[in-house]
Amino acid sequence: MSKLRPTGEATPRTDPLVPGADALSGRLRRAPENFLTPDEIGQVGKGRRDFLRASFLAAAGATAMATLGGSAAAAAAPADAAGDPDILNPTPWGSSLGQPVAANPYGLPSKHERGLVRRQSPGLTQVAAASVSFTPLQGLFGIITPSGLHFERHHQGWQDIDPTRHRLMINGSRPEFVKTPRVYTMDDIMRLPPVSRMHFIECGANTGMEWGNVAVPTVQYTHGMLSCSEFTGVPLRTLLEYCGADLKAAKFVLAEGGDGSSMTRTIPIELVLSGEVMVAYGQNGEMLRPENGYPLRLVVPGVQGVSWVKWLRRIEVGDRPYAAKDEAVHYIDLMPDGQHRQYSSIQECKSVITSPSGGQTLLDKGYFTINGLAWSGRGAIKRVDVSVDGGINWTQATLQTPVLSKCLTRFTLPWNWDGRPALLQSRAVDETGFVQPAYGQLRTVRGTRSIYHNNAIQTWQVAESGDVNNVQIL
Repeated sequence: MSKLRPTGEATPRTDPLVPGADALSGRLRRAPENFLTPDEIGQVGKGRRDFLRASFLAAAGATAMATLGGSAAAAAAPADAAGDPDILNPTPWGSSLGQPVAANPYGLPSKHERGLVRRQSPGLTQVAAASVSFTPLQGLFGIITPSGLHFERHHQGWQDIDPTRHRLMINGSRPEFVKTPRVYTMDDIMRLPPVSRMHFIECGANTGMEWGNVAVPTVQYTHGMLSCSEFTGVPLRTLLEYCGADLKAAKFVLAEGGDGSSMTRTIPIELVLSGEVMVAYGQNGEMLRPENGYPLRLVVPGVQGVSWVKWLRRIEVGDRPYAAKDEAVHYIDLMPDGQHRQYSSIQECKSVITSPSGGQTLLDKGYFTINGLAWSGRGAIKRVDVSVDGGINWTQATLQTPVLSKCLTRFTLPWNWDGRPALLQSRAVDETGFVQPAYGQLRTVRGTRSIYHNNAIQTWQVAESGDVNNVQIL
């Protein structure tokens, strides 16, 4: 690993394009996915990475046509000098009758986008019902994750619950904490005045496989336990007030899920009092998907996803942390001195470049747009700096609107690749002044044996061949 460290101030950028760059130059081949064999997965686990480039190149040739509907091959070959036949000749879709209205009563993506799906990382877990599927960040635009591509993390599989039978109970650990315990039906909750907000949700284990060394090849697997949606529901505080909860005496609430794992998490009352914590039934303009907690889930902005309890069935008001299984022995941080840090649930400031990123290939020199996402569990993103030389020099990127608190923020920076090797990094700063750390800085404090809460700077190495690989810089 290089000893370079990302230091120094970023140079502000005001130009819309790199001076002298041809905006039509620079072509990118998307990353082939889901091609690692069980043997190769074992090699990754042992820290061996030399086979990754060969695997990508072989997979690219075999899967590009099937996955991208021929677009990769088209991108690799410039139009014939005599003219582009798709311009000069009639096309089938331009000279025939199209599909009728509502041919698909619930709209579906194009068949040409069938390769853009969430994927389970093979070999990560032994039981599919207690596993993870990753969002394909490399293929998304803007900040909203389509509901069908939202990452999944389940502890005992997902359920599709009959909403007419689902109930939410609110009670106190002692009678004085809740004056009037109550059971809400979905109709009770959905008749109340709703609020809608956009927030990111990130699993505490996102990027967890990268703590000790490079382990996975693409951004879907390094950072794909991350999604962002517009959620609709009722503030939890409102429901507690209706039940006569003593919000001055209360210190914590316990959220419990209705699935087989009965996921339970402690939430500090300060978050509830802020009004941000929401009992949500809506996502991206429709009801929650079953994989995302239908018909009711908790939304806890800025806090790791395990606290966003799905299939929410009970809230208990108390005065002390509950030390539930998944906060006493799981989702804790192993520190260098051997101690475990508990209740470290805030997702710190973080960012990642999604394009160009691991597994992709720059097919020729020229103009590219460096594209990525930034987020912070403590508020809004203030600035994102980008480096193409491994952190020696930084340039301030453009933040695309909207820039919202505890929400994904899209950033872009024009870049003219001259064909020489490059090391692409992004470094986010949030409104509290927190600066995203390099791996060396993070490991000085946290060591290398953690699983959770890895917010280190990600590096993508661009080789002279144009291949983009996952590397780490201290």
